[in-house]
Amino acid sequence: MVGLTISLGVFLTANRKKKMQVFSELYEFNERLLLNLKFDRNPISKVAQDFKFIPDLLGGKSVLDGKDGEVVSDYVVNLGKSDALSQIDYLNDRKAALGKLRDDSASAYKRYGSLYVKIFFMIGVLAAILLA
Repeated sequence: MVGLTISLGVFLTANRKKKMQVFSELYEFNERLLLNLKFDRNPISKVAQDFKFIPDLLGGKSVLDGKDGEVVSDYVVNLGKSDALSQIDYLNDRKAALGKLRDDSASAYKRYGSLYVKIFFMIGVLAAILLA
């Protein structure tokens, strides 16, 4: 009973964890693109190959739902659409916004992730005591 309720708590935190990972990868990808545009000039697909979610995003696949998905798709739509100097300006503008999204999603995951697991653990213990 306790294991089942803990599993439910972990399941509920999975979406927050994915959101944290996507925004963390987007921030790192943004940093690598800036360095790439300044020094290497490799294709975007080559820069993206080291990431888990970025190739899916560049392929048009939706990784996040709702408003977060819109933010990500707006970011991806503007990649590679202009010259290098305009791209550098765009990426520098997005850097602060992506950093804030990364930090907010990480703190929400830390706060609510452990909270859900603890609450569902207590519910499982309570249910086991009541059934015994």
